[in-house]
Amino acid sequence: MPAPVAVILPTAGRPRSLDVALASIAPQAAALGADVLVVDDGPSEATRAAARRHGARYVAHDRGRGLNAARNTGARETDAPLLAFVDDDVEVHPGWLAALVVADAALPADVGVLTGPILARFDDHPLRLCGREGPPITHLDLGPADRDCDHAWGANMAVHRAALERAGDFDESRELYGDEQEWQARLKAAGGRIRYLAGAGLDHRRAGDDARLGSLARAAYHRGRASRRFDVFKGTAPSPREELRVLAGCALHGPRRRCANGPILTAHALGRVRSLLDERLALPPAPPATTGVDDFLSGRSGYVAGRRGLLLRVHDLLHDAQALPARARRLRAAAARAERRRVLVVGVERLDVANLTAHIRAELARSRHDVTVDIAPVVAGLGKFENLDALLARHDLAAFDWIIVCDDDVTLPRGFLDTFLACAEAGGLRLAQPAHRRHSHAAWDVTRRRAGSDWRETTFVEIGPITAFDRTAAAVLLPFTQDLKMGWGLDAHWAAVARERGWRIGVVDATPIGHTIRPAAEGYPRATAAAEARRFLDGRPYVPRDEVRTVAAHRVGER
Repeated sequence: MPAPVAVILPTAGRPRSLDVALASIAPQAAALGADVLVVDDGPSEATRAAARRHGARYVAHDRGRGLNAARNTGARETDAPLLAFVDDDVEVHPGWLAALVVADAALPADVGVLTGPILARFDDHPLRLCGREGPPITHLDLGPADRDCDHAWGANMAVHRAALERAGDFDESRELYGDEQEWQARLKAAGGRIRYLAGAGLDHRRAGDDARLGSLARAAYHRGRASRRFDVFKGTAPSPREELRVLAGCALHGPRRRCANGPILTAHALGRVRSLLDERLALPPAPPATTGVDDFLSGRSGYVAGRRGLLLRVHDLLHDAQALPARARRLRAAAARAERRRVLVVGVERLDVANLTAHIRAELARSRHDVTVDIAPVVAGLGKFENLDALLARHDLAAFDWIIVCDDDVTLPRGFLDTFLACAEAGGLRLAQPAHRRHSHAAWDVTRRRAGSDWRETTFVEIGPITAFDRTAAAVLLPFTQDLKMGWGLDAHWAAVARERGWRIGVVDATPIGHTIRPAAEGYPRATAAAEARRFLDGRPYVPRDEVRTVAAHRVGER
């Protein structure tokens, strides 16, 4: 005989919050013979232990698949007719579960969803709020009487199985915002109703570091990004002017009202503006490639200027704003712990145009590693890679742990080399490059920096403006082939060599560079470089354009 109700808690990496939630739910579930199911969106022994302490069943995804995927898994893992979904950071009120079960039995079949009060609660780090806006976390209070309502937030959402069968599974492509809204819209379109029960309440908790202003602002930023994308999905996205007006109002709210909601709302609005920029700056798909003719090229020039360049600068500012002190401290600590390496940096300096060689030398001199810098003026009559080979020939390459080839027109972030090598070695990368800033001449989208990761495993690393070879890769790939003057096609071939040898290669997002002085191929004809590449790749394996992608994103400390 199935349990009358199953309480389903999707969770990911928050065992302490889950422990509080289960402590409040387990006694009520035992009294009613209910099933309690913890769905871990990525296995965690601490989460498994929390479930075991409270007698809950534990099911884990092999990797993070998202909140709606966890909801679908929970529904499949029980045959209870009523599915009570709650977040892992709640504490239910006395009588919460009984109110859901009694109402579900008494209400007509078209009531497919039940919800109740969701009361924001901060256990410590109290916030000074002016009261003009709601709490900065999910909150719902429709009064002391039961009534139909338009929406049930996922923190307190009971779904009758018949309603799930009527509307279908939760859409697993939906993300942080709009995940349950899209499903409820389908249910209402099929004639379903949502009912608010005043007696089925719970507290939505924040405690410890999660209750601090910075944590709340970071969460709001990510919700803002997702909320804008959901508005685009619905076709209701506000205009850029309106988004900026809201951002300005939020920024003024905090100091004007001495209200902690100001910076939190500002972070939410910034997230929305960031997604707006993503929309405006998204590149159209590259034109179809022809095998052996141009499939080793990106299909784009990568040149940034004008209005688009200005928007990309704004995009960079938003990226930089996300580089919070905690992340900087973590990366500095990783760089300080890393083993000291011998590094050779080679490059060719063009004296006929502006360059950044002095800046590059000064930044590399800050490194704690043992760095040899050999950047020399161009030798007339030789191509770039012929010049580089001449420089490499002056050194015993086997004596170095890393060899870095660097153009003379890149801006390096402070602390570049130490952080770059710490990330590359944390990822076990044989061949690596720093990501480009958004405002940077970069033809391959995979090389532009992405928020939230320190490094990414990719299927491709380009030939410039900075490429790093560890000892193993250098022994195979250096010196460069005498068949090339301009180097086009080398990176596509390197990617194939890496795949054949099982090397991990990638892009380091933690150290984004700027490449804005001179676009690629500024000093030589593109057609000549492409023709040279075709001759070089003829008969050699290479990774074509449609196979260039990010495999996985990581932070230092993960593998």
